[in-house]
Amino acid sequence: MKNFWEKLPKPFFVPAPMANVTDFAFREMIAKYGKPDVMWTEFVSADGLVSSGRNKLLIDLKFSKKEKPIVAQLFTGHPGAMKNAARFVPGLGFDGLDINMGCPDRAVERQGGGAAMMKTPGLALKIIEAARDGAGALPVSVKTRLGYNKADFGWIKLLLEQRLPALTIHLRTRKEMSVAAAHWELMPDIIKLRDEVSPETLIIGNGDAESLDDGFLKAKEFGCDGVMVGRGIFGKPWFFGSPQLERRCEYDKTTEGKLAIMLEHAKLFEKTFIAGKVKPLKSFDTMKKHFKAYVSGWDGAKDLRVKLMAANNAKEVARIVKEYLSEEKS
Repeated sequence: MKNFWEKLPKPFFVPAPMANVTDFAFREMIAKYGKPDVMWTEFVSADGLVSSGRNKLLIDLKFSKKEKPIVAQLFTGHPGAMKNAARFVPGLGFDGLDINMGCPDRAVERQGGGAAMMKTPGLALKIIEAARDGAGALPVSVKTRLGYNKADFGWIKLLLEQRLPALTIHLRTRKEMSVAAAHWELMPDIIKLRDEVSPETLIIGNGDAESLDDGFLKAKEFGCDGVMVGRGIFGKPWFFGSPQLERRCEYDKTTEGKLAIMLEHAKLFEKTFIAGKVKPLKSFDTMKKHFKAYVSGWDGAKDLRVKLMAANNAKEVARIVKEYLSEEKS
């Protein structure tokens, strides 16, 4: 099996895996309007995938060919669960498996996964070994943070010693959550350490990239191989588009264009997770965090957002948008 990591351009750009954000519907919109170099799924519980509730979680691993290359991100504090869950990943058609060792969500940490891994490095190594055993030839990468309470280069060195194909570092500690500014000033030291310990490992920096141009500048200034973007992609499925694509799709960034894309997103979300299901796989309310992001930055946006927050389905969204545009043109 080919290791896609070896063939990426530098710098490359990827979206961050975010629960109830980077689901199938949003990734499809991103793939259409500005495809990044690699896609990530939402982070998924390995424990859940090997339990009786596995079928409920498979929707979180749904993807289409136009999203490839795509990696499945799993989390757990149990090596056995990771090994068995990782066995599913190649058969689903993924190009890689990524282990979440940085999520600060307390529920994830209580299971021993996410950021809790930084406090149990011995267990973290067992999780990596288990993922490799289960995934076979599929490349296994890791996403983490600078450290738990403070920057911990010992932790980063330990991960580099595992000769990972790629290591994503959210440039904040777990303690800092997403409040403090990302510590890009530490990236050169991380790159130096990488060059000494595992030159073949690609380093992906995560935190505060506000635009594609900003990402290019950060990669050039601080030396990382790739840039991962989280909050910057909210309401901007075209974020990763090339300059040429952005020029062609300038209409998409007008108010009318943004609302058209938002409605398209809402319809796809409903079709994927709700329509025809005896029990919805996700609540339509999940779309509302996207409404907040799409509808901002112009006079009248706040009033429109208030109306959209009361919508219960895509049909109501379409009506609200149509009425708003009619009023604006009158």
